[in-house]
Amino acid sequence: MGPTPYAAARMDPKTTHPDTIAAQALGWIDEHTRAVIPPLHVSSTYLRDPDNQYRSGRVYARADNPAFDQAEAVITALEGGHQTLLFASGMAAATAVFQALAPGDHVLAPQVMYWSLRNWLMTFATGWGLEVELIDMTSPAAVQAALRPGKTALVWVETPANPLWTLTDIAATARLAHAAGALLAVDSTVATPVLTQPLALGADIVMHAATKYLNGHSDLVAGTLTTRAPADAKAAAHWQRVRQVRSQIGGTLGSFEAWLLLRGLRTLPLRVRAACASAQRIAEHFQGHPLVAQVLYPGLPAFVGHEIAKAQMEGGYGGMLSVRVAGGEAAAITVAAHTALWKRATSLGGTESLIEHRASVEGPGTPAPADLLRLSVGLEHADDLIADLEQALARAHA
Repeated sequence: MGPTPYAAARMDPKTTHPDTIAAQALGWIDEHTRAVIPPLHVSSTYLRDPDNQYRSGRVYARADNPAFDQAEAVITALEGGHQTLLFASGMAAATAVFQALAPGDHVLAPQVMYWSLRNWLMTFATGWGLEVELIDMTSPAAVQAALRPGKTALVWVETPANPLWTLTDIAATARLAHAAGALLAVDSTVATPVLTQPLALGADIVMHAATKYLNGHSDLVAGTLTTRAPADAKAAAHWQRVRQVRSQIGGTLGSFEAWLLLRGLRTLPLRVRAACASAQRIAEHFQGHPLVAQVLYPGLPAFVGHEIAKAQMEGGYGGMLSVRVAGGEAAAITVAAHTALWKRATSLGGTESLIEHRASVEGPGTPAPADLLRLSVGLEHADDLIADLEQALARAHA
């Protein structure tokens, strides 16, 4: 990797507030033009020196693209990590963690998790030779019972977990994993570094589907992995293999997408806090509603896992919630069909609010109840979003 483009900046990530780190992207200035926004680097290759050396530190853009440098540095600073890698998608980032393992390794993953990764683990990963075991990751006792010291190589956690928003105690799981000689990786897409710091709680790697909140504008697909300083040779070797997977398999992000991601990161704290505030209001409004069977949101005191959320989420409980509609699957689908502001689309974390009948997307075997609607709260006024859901619920039960 070449020199970081913010080398002239005076901002210290250890003493500067995350809002400032994000807003100024670590204070980097283009020393050639004095521009406060970075240029777009599109070259795929870099000149070798006359003596056959690469003193620039860059050889080929698949691994050495300067377009990655600033976004990776900002994410590293926000996560309190050691190094970040950008990937072409959240799936490319997540699967790289598993591809860096060896056939025969035992891995633990949650029963409730992002459906595409769950499918990949149970098909491609097992076919390649990983021994994948899905467990109740919300239970430290279940984690302890499933761990095989010397055999379990990785514990994968998603918290809050899509689409039921179940919570896993990261610190407790890290202690158990490390005692068994395993690494801990955390999908923190929903929490974002604004709300949760998995590395500070003991995780070895934190993953984000950067398509979602890190970018926040529904206009790119990207993923990230951030590591803390490796605790031992095993962790260091695994991270090096992750780097090799990205370069050799080629799951790298495009230059323009990296530029867009940096653009999105500048407003991350503001967007996340606004979404959290609206999601809390919406959850509280519909809790106990006569046309809603249940509201699933970590910010509700009655929610299972709320105390864990309080302990490891600071400043809010996320912009994602689910509602179980009275009347079952047909009523839920009808509600989604009659919303105007809530857009019927997959994904989450954008400025626009989205609604989705999750069981229809995931298909057979999904843990999502048939009456569940997943809601991604955007930046619209909460009163408008509540009113839109109210009228859709009324029409579904007319």
